Amino acid sequence: MKSFLPRRALGAGLACVLVVATAIPSAFARSAPDSFADLAEKTLPAVVNISTTQTIDRSAGPDRPQFPPGSPFEEFFKDFFDRQRPDNGPRKATSLGSGFVIDKSGIIVTNNHVIDGADEIVVRFHDDTSLPAELIGTDEKTDVAVLRVKTDKPLPAELPIGDSSKARVGDWIIAIGNPFGLGGSVTAGIISARQRDINSGPYDAFIQTDAAINKGNSGGPLINMDGEVIGINTAIYSPSGGSVGIGFAVPTSIAENVISQLREFGETRRGWLGVHIQTVTDEIAQSLDLKEARGALVANVTEDGPAEKGGIKAGDIILEFDGKPVEKMRALPRLVAETPVGKQTDVLVWRKGKEETLTVSLGRLEAQEMQSAKTGSSKTGPASAAIDELGLGLSGLDDALRQKYEIPAEVNGVLITKVDPDGNAAEKQLQEGDVIVEVNQDAVASPDDVAAKIAAAVDAGKESVLLLVNRSGERRFVVVSVKAG
Repeated sequence: MKSFLPRRALGAGLACVLVVATAIPSAFARSAPDSFADLAEKTLPAVVNISTTQTIDRSAGPDRPQFPPGSPFEEFFKDFFDRQRPDNGPRKATSLGSGFVIDKSGIIVTNNHVIDGADEIVVRFHDDTSLPAELIGTDEKTDVAVLRVKTDKPLPAELPIGDSSKARVGDWIIAIGNPFGLGGSVTAGIISARQRDINSGPYDAFIQTDAAINKGNSGGPLINMDGEVIGINTAIYSPSGGSVGIGFAVPTSIAENVISQLREFGETRRGWLGVHIQTVTDEIAQSLDLKEARGALVANVTEDGPAEKGGIKAGDIILEFDGKPVEKMRALPRLVAETPVGKQTDVLVWRKGKEETLTVSLGRLEAQEMQSAKTGSSKTGPASAAIDELGLGLSGLDDALRQKYEIPAEVNGVLITKVDPDGNAAEKQLQEGDVIVEVNQDAVASPDDVAAKIAAAVDAGKESVLLLVNRSGERRFVVVSVKAG
């Protein structure tokens, strides 16, 4: 069970919550069930305990200090470390977790971190029967793993996968697992929040619950009142590893597709768009004449990737993907990953003040991750200028400047050679060595190009300009004021 972040005071708001609750009309209140016994009785037989064994190399302990060969210190520390580890042979380490049956033929779901690195996996059922398990597939990005046990007869119970997108904050749920190795234990609570991002992976959208989840509960199911799994218990917010009423579960809206792919292929096959994106701030939205800050701003497009082939450009704001709205930047990677590889997908973008729909054929993320980056070449002529509105000194790029600032050949634009510490650009942390690639979504190749774009913005009554800047290979958009300080 993962633990992170410090404990927060929980008691201070209790009286306020009770006061507010009494003011809610009874027509909107839903009473707690008289008992969870029927639900627990129906679901417990499908929940399993998982134990793993891993071989640990004893010799992989603390590194001993390094001294010149033949030094008396070398022999001294060798004897010391050998005494600390008299048995340098391998040893067995065990760990415990939880899981649940989704198919009576022997298919079991758990967390990836429960079985990661295991040499042996043993599943113990509610009736104390134990069976060895084989690993079908894992996905580190969502912390999901699928196991199979071989059995001569169908397993006694299985749990149906429910739709977590229908779960609401305040709904009753139960969590079942193997806390601290005690065996099948049931705890109850409510859904405290949805779509939680705890920075554990690229597709975070956790269900938060106050049902007690402890070490060993990892991989167990979060079950709604219909007996359906709506989440896989994965992490807790705790300073000690014990429950403080803040637990997180991978929602089935994310896990179900991963489970299906692992069962069918033994691996994931995620869609890949080929863009680097950033958050659309209020400043960026205003500079691009977008009424509200929403969507995902394309900072860079991968060469020969699906997005480039489909006509998506740096500076576009992706508003919808495959008919689904992109309310926030972090929603886009999840939408893309869940879309089948090769699908012809409509992408609605905001470009130069209006909406435009493009069609993209998605690639496969896993294949792209295995490829090395490509390089190209280009030539630009040297020139220089000062842009007082921004507080910048600029220059064109030549071979000497590329070498001095370690700028790759494929990066084109205008080099920042000086930053006025009291200027508008300095407020946005622009630095010497940055390369301005675009101004207001138009490519620039010389300081004169930048000066012309700035002048046009000022003449049009604009208070700021949108710069696309390359720094050490990473592209990002920056809004810089053109008003006098």
